[in-house]
Amino acid sequence: MTDGILGKAATMEIPIHGNGEAGQLPEDDGLEQDLQQVMVSGPNLNETSIVSGGYGGSGDGLIPTEKSFSWGRWEVWVEPQRCLYIREAGVKELGSLGSGRHPSHSTTPAGPGDEVARGIAGEKFDIVKKWGINTYKCTKQLLSERFGRGSRTVDLELELQIELLRETKRKYESVLQLGRALTAHLYSLLQTQHALGDAFADLSQKSPELQEEFGYNAETQKLLCKNGETLLGAVNFFVSSINTLVTKTMEDTLMTVKQYEAARLEYDAYRTDLEELSLGPRDAGTRGRLESAQATFQAHRDKYEKLRGDVAIKLKFLEENKIKVMHKQLLLFHNAVSAYFAGNQKQLEQTLQQFNIKLRPPGAEKPSWLEEQ
Repeated sequence: MTDGILGKAATMEIPIHGNGEAGQLPEDDGLEQDLQQVMVSGPNLNETSIVSGGYGGSGDGLIPTEKSFSWGRWEVWVEPQRCLYIREAGVKELGSLGSGRHPSHSTTPAGPGDEVARGIAGEKFDIVKKWGINTYKCTKQLLSERFGRGSRTVDLELELQIELLRETKRKYESVLQLGRALTAHLYSLLQTQHALGDAFADLSQKSPELQEEFGYNAETQKLLCKNGETLLGAVNFFVSSINTLVTKTMEDTLMTVKQYEAARLEYDAYRTDLEELSLGPRDAGTRGRLESAQATFQAHRDKYEKLRGDVAIKLKFLEENKIKVMHKQLLLFHNAVSAYFAGNQKQLEQTLQQFNIKLRPPGAEKPSWLEEQ
């Protein structure tokens, strides 16, 4: 009965008004009632398949649709403008109901461009689908761990090293902040001493009775400015080295740690999924799902173990590099500060030469990164 009704609908047209009611057909008064009966009863779900995507084309082609399904050999879809289209599967012969369009009798198959577009859409759909499944499993595992209902894989030694790294980074960031504050204060002090020296020199010229006293103080302030610039260069070098250690070296290791923690969560999520499937009934369908889950679990396990090894290696190299860098920087800082406050200009200059620190004259442009290598 359904095929007969749709056969008629494929070659005839029914206008549908704004209220969704169909108009009268002069050719066949019984077609409207039969079609409405089919649409109310709905398709047979055992024979229905969803047609993914819409149809697009030129004036006599298919119009983009929102809802589509099939009855046996018939494909049916509804356009947003309340138009119903029907065609026989595999044939581009259309019947439009309520569209004002007449059936198109073109039998030209879909072009290669349509196939490429469908292939790209299918790939994107698969990516989104995998991402959704993975996100769901990881979120479920994370909530289970938070509420104490799930188990998690723990490497006690590695977890302790990671926590120690995070604590060390916080302390070094505090040292970096204090070093920057010291640099700002030293710069302000140098500006004040320079202005004070200029004032003393000017007064020594305008006050003959105090010329000698103002002259001594002017020379002292200029010497302090010179030593202060040397100290400022040493402190800037110290702060720059700490900044590189914290924001680049440590941060790079922590990025690998984040990847490792994400891989650990995925590994535990798929491990839990595999354990649940293993405890279920064994039938033909379950066996296939179990094999697929086993393969996915093994892939995530390999990823987790690889990242765990990468984290262990980076932590080891980071510790060695940190000791080497800080040994040099702490020695520089101590020698420079001691020589400055002792008034030992010669020792202060030797300290900068020892660590290959070159002072830039005031107003000079910063050298390029190639010149710093």
